[in-house]
Amino acid sequence: MKLKEAVEKLGLRTLTRRDIDDTEVTGGYSGDLLSDVLAHAGSGSLWFTIQRHKNVIAVATAKDIAGIVVVNGVEPEQNLIEAAEKVGVPLFVTEKDAFTCSGMLYALVK
Repeated sequence: MKLKEAVEKLGLRTLTRRDIDDTEVTGGYSGDLLSDVLAHAGSGSLWFTIQRHKNVIAVATAKDIAGIVVVNGVEPEQNLIEAAEKVGVPLFVTEKDAFTCSGMLYALVK
């Protein structure tokens, strides 16, 4: 499914200006331990996390993550937003928790 559709269906708020129309979402990953995400997240995943610092960008680019979703109403640090803009990683926020987002995404891509 296209990232734009996932963003609309999940009700995510977009924080970056990158065009997301053609980005393909192949699945999702929920995790806050960066080493775990590096070891297990798949390319094209939408990553649900509470991490709000710029180190998540290095993980997202290493794993070819389709987008980062900061959950639970956590507001990302400004340096995360700036880093996401710089490298072109789509960044979103939601009030929903990771479990809810993951379930919703699973229903959309299965």
